[in-house]
Amino acid sequence: MKKKVTLLLFVATLTCFAQKNDVYKEDPTRFMNTITADKLKTKLYIVASDEMEGRDTGSKGQKKAGNYLIDQYKKSKIPFPKGATSYYQPIPASFLNAKHNENLPDSENIWAYIEGSEKPEEVLVISAHYDHVGIKNGEVYNGADDDGSGTVAILQIAQAFQKAKNEGHGPKRSILFLHVTGEEHGLHGSRYYSENPLFPIANTVADINIDMIGRRDIDHAKTNNYVYVIGADRLSTDLHNITVAQNKKYTHLDLDFKFNDPKDPNHFYERSDHYNFAKFGIPAVFLFNGVHEDYHQKSDEPNKIEYDALAKRAQLAFVIAWELANRPDRIVVDKPIK
Repeated sequence: MKKKVTLLLFVATLTCFAQKNDVYKEDPTRFMNTITADKLKTKLYIVASDEMEGRDTGSKGQKKAGNYLIDQYKKSKIPFPKGATSYYQPIPASFLNAKHNENLPDSENIWAYIEGSEKPEEVLVISAHYDHVGIKNGEVYNGADDDGSGTVAILQIAQAFQKAKNEGHGPKRSILFLHVTGEEHGLHGSRYYSENPLFPIANTVADINIDMIGRRDIDHAKTNNYVYVIGADRLSTDLHNITVAQNKKYTHLDLDFKFNDPKDPNHFYERSDHYNFAKFGIPAVFLFNGVHEDYHQKSDEPNKIEYDALAKRAQLAFVIAWELANRPDRIVVDKPIK
């Protein structure tokens, strides 16, 4: 009898070990392919509609957009994070106005969460700002690319991970889907989260930040099959290598590192929400399509988005996240904060 029990325990251990490894070995392609141009287009025409009134920080229109995001998470049965009481991280006006005193009202980050199956205490953040610049001179600035594109990309990425979880391939590490406010006024929402994190910064594995991925710039006038990659190698060689490898294996975009040069005069590395993670030593990669003629103009509309490019870049973010969430070991920070 003892021998039989021992054998059964051994088989059960092997089975459990095999199941744990299955998630890492599972090909993410079929989940990646649920991120489609049509789905992104449907969502972006809502997020960047006149009804949202340009989504200025703390405005009525931004709150409408936030309600839409929350409804999408509820429909997909993706909960708000453990330790939170709702999908909102409230940010007081006093914080938003402390640096520049722009008379901004109270606002809120929006978050959703998929808990990791094996290492739930380790958290990957996927971020994008859902605010834009509001209404100017009676004209609505809809911000379809900036950053409606990143906003809807996160929704689709979250839904892809939830589908994987529903089919028994949930991520090993936890994932926080973070829609931040106040980016246009000074990266306020991400700064608030980094200074008031729900999960310890020390437990935050990396940040994938998506800000403007639906268009092309003048340097890529003949193709949209590219994306600028900024920051991946600043703190972690692992993060850079993962980004390159996942693209080579799954999405085959031209990765343009032009703006990753610390001497680049645009300083994009310091100009989007990932920076508030990086300054605390959290490895971050920023995906970006570059500046175009409609940047911060009322003409940044959903009908100008190249949805095939938006889908492919969102898919790249997904497969980078898949690797970061499921690899056996947490990525290593091997470079100093600069």
